[in-house]
Amino acid sequence: MAQPGYYPGFSTLGQQKFWDAKTRQVVLDRVGNVPEVRFFSPQEACLLNAVCDRVLPQDDRDESHKIPIVPQIDRRLFENSHDGYQYEDMPPDREAYQLGLRAIEKIARHRYGCGFLEIGPQEQDEILRLLHDGKPSAANDIWKRVPVHRFWMLLVSDCTDAYYSHPWAWDEIGFGGPAYPRAYMRLERGEAETWEVTEKRYDWKAPENSVSGEFEPVSGQLEHLGSPGQGGTH
Repeated sequence: MAQPGYYPGFSTLGQQKFWDAKTRQVVLDRVGNVPEVRFFSPQEACLLNAVCDRVLPQDDRDESHKIPIVPQIDRRLFENSHDGYQYEDMPPDREAYQLGLRAIEKIARHRYGCGFLEIGPQEQDEILRLLHDGKPSAANDIWKRVPVHRFWMLLVSDCTDAYYSHPWAWDEIGFGGPAYPRAYMRLERGEAETWEVTEKRYDWKAPENSVSGEFEPVSGQLEHLGSPGQGGTH
């Protein structure tokens, strides 16, 4: 569909007349000006796009309303923009991505005898779950240079940053957009603003060929939740 989510009919861009000119320019640019890919090679971009499609699926969006993730990651790396720090056991983000993609391809060939783009979505998920679990089955030489858990955090963080900085994602979660210069007025009692819409139940299930819907309890931790003196949380 054009607009998935819990807030059908809501449009953040419908509030743009209440933003100042610079804010409006920045937000509209995210919709109308998808950056070209300049850092990744065509092969790397195709591979990363397939990876991002599994990390943050957009199966419920029609093709014309899918949020571009790879171009935003590419622009960050092309401009060498970063958070201002680097883990001592990590190479720079540019190198980390190139090495990480190479490692993903190696794992695919080790497990299935062909490249990541040539296997099915469930097999792709299985490879990414190995990274999530910190148990890659190949490319150990690369993972010595790029700790797998840090690469996974980098990848997921960049995917979510690119997705949820887009106004179409704001529509999906009912976010009213920038609160400047107009402010949010009904914060104290949690009431909706006049321009917001009522939440409506949105039933969506993970694709059948996805492993993301599986639940695996963390052994040895659940029994401690909330227990005095055990560091439990609610």
